[in-house]
Formats: sequence, C-alpha cells, structure tokens
Amino acid sequence: MLNDNEGRLRFLRRATDRPRRRFRRGVYLLPSLFTLGNMFCGYACVVYALRGEYQTAAAFIGLAIVLDMLDGRIARITGTESAFGLEFDSLADVISFGIAPAILSFAWGLSPLGRLGWAAGFVFVTAAAMRLARFNIQSGGGGDKRYFVGMPSPAAAAVPAATVYAFPFGLYDYREALPALAMVLVPALLMVSTIRFRSFKNLDLQTRRPARVLLLFATGLVLIAWLHQYVLVVMAYSYLASAFIGLAISRLRRRSATPAAADRGARPDATGETPRSIQR
Repeated sequence: MLNDNEGRLRFLRRATDRPRRRFRRGVYLLPSLFTLGNMFCGYACVVYALRGEYQTAAAFIGLAIVLDMLDGRIARITGTESAFGLEFDSLADVISFGIAPAILSFAWGLSPLGRLGWAAGFVFVTAAAMRLARFNIQSGGGGDKRYFVGMPSPAAAAVPAATVYAFPFGLYDYREALPALAMVLVPALLMVSTIRFRSFKNLDLQTRRPARVLLLFATGLVLIAWLHQYVLVVMAYSYLASAFIGLAISRLRRRSATPAAADRGARPDATGETPRSIQR
C-alpha cells in the first residue's frame, strides 16, 4: 500500500508539472514566431523582387522591420530571452535586412551595371552580416544603450526599401543605375563604421507627457497613411543623415571648447603671473 501511494503521488506531481512546462515552451515560442515572420518577409521580398513586383517586395522589408522591433520587446516583457532567440533573430536579420534588400536593389536598378551591380549587393550582404555579428558580441558588454555603434541593419535596409517603394519603376540604363550604387554602398559602409546612431531605447512611454505629444504622433500617423511613399523615404534618409549631423555638431562643440579651455589655462594666477607651462 505504501508503494502504491508513493506511485500515485509521483503521478500527480508529474501531471501538475506538465502544463507548466508546456506553458513555458509556448511562451518561449512566442518571440520566435515573430522572428519566423520576419524571416518569411525577407524570403517573400526575394520572391516578389525576382517576379518584378518591386513595390510589394519593398513593403515586405518594411513589415520585417516592424516584426523585428516586436520580437525583442515581447521577449523582454515576457521574460523569455534566450541564447537561441538571439542567434535565431540574427540569422533571420541576415536574410531580411541583408540578402533581401541586396537582391531587391539588384533586380530594381543595379542589374544594368552587370558585375559591378551584384558586387555592390554582395558588399551590402557582407556588411549586414558583420554588423549583426558585432552587435551580438557587444550586446552583453553594457555600454551606452542610447546609441548604436554603426548603422543598424534594419535602418540600413530601409534606405533601399523606401527608395524602391517610392519609385517602383525599375532602372534599365546604366547611367541611371550609377546613382543607385550610393543607395546600397553608403548604408553598407555605415553599418561597419563606428559612427553612433540614436537607438531610442531610453524613450519612456510610461511617463506622463503633454497632450500635444499624442497629437504629434497622430499627425505622423496621418502623414504616413496619406503620403506613405514619400514620408517613408524622408524617414529613412533622415535617420541616415542624423549620424553625420550629430558628428558635425559634436566636432563643433569640441572646437569651441578647446579655445575656452586654453583661455582658462592662460589666465594669471592669484599672484598675477602666468603659469610657466603656458609661458613656455
């Protein structure tokens, strides 16, 4: 009888533990489903680009950016962050923000350039892979959460995607295709650079804000819904240019601060004499 009771208790414990384990697996699966959707959008972009439906292909990259923003936040909210999720997200990003925009750019406007065109696309894919690998290494090191080191791969993919979405008619002359090289190579170089880009991770949406902030968001949504083609282009290129603007402002501040520091160092001390180090 004692052995039978012990066996029943073990069976009941196993039965009560099963739903918890299944629930945990389901929660861990939730952010991975968003990552899988991100990867599907990258694959769909390639398919539609090869079919010549460039505007639809570019829209899939935009949807992949939204899903990429959601999977990480859902993992943090539900407490389901894992090493598997991080690696799976990186592999999906290589497809959606590396291979997909490169193939879209080549099919849309770089194909008249021949080998130069597909070489530029490969440079973009390589830069995206290097950017994601560097992000995985630096993600556990602390650092300043307000900035990204190098242009994020989703933002870099948004540049050709927004351009193609606004101007879906392909380029068939090599003279027209030459400016399209900058559309691919500039974001690629920025991804592997050390220029800092704003991350907006410190934006707290839970604190109280003035009512006009909500009105500003509503105005932005109306503009995107009304003039979405051109607004998305402005957003993509504005974020690209923001790094150069911030870099120029920081250098101007350093130059203005250097003469002020020199003036402070050249002032005479309490005895009315200039320090010897300045005299020399």
